[in-house]
Amino acid sequence: MMLYTISEAAVKMQLTSYTLRYYDREGLIPFVERSAGGVRMFKEKDFGWIRLIGCMKATGMPIKEIKQFVDWYMEGDSTLQLRRDMFYERKKLVEEQIESLQKTLNTIKYKCWFYDTAVAAGTTSVPKNMKPEDMPDEIRELKGKIDL
Repeated sequence: MMLYTISEAAVKMQLTSYTLRYYDREGLIPFVERSAGGVRMFKEKDFGWIRLIGCMKATGMPIKEIKQFVDWYMEGDSTLQLRRDMFYERKKLVEEQIESLQKTLNTIKYKCWFYDTAVAAGTTSVPKNMKPEDMPDEIRELKGKIDL
């Protein structure tokens, strides 16, 4: 079985050693073994767990809630429903974030077209006064989806 020091694990996970130490101090990786000298030793299976922590953080989940998940995990099957519910809640939040970002992207795409058209014409009056039927299909659809 391959073991990794914290610096090797950090490189492998594209994190800093500080981040891994922080996760350990916060109780997010309680199963990481230590050598006789107290050095943290990571196994391949630990990396999946660390990726899961990164995923939860990417959703905006606070460390306190991630720790709650870890605690529930360590408690075992009696907490399955709690853990499941936590992920459904995260799923809903991420879907809302994606929807919000899609609206933002639609606005940016429209504005790129608007300014490309204005620069080519030398004036903003061309895209401002353009009839919807003269716009490219994608832009006409975007314009209907944004609130400008």
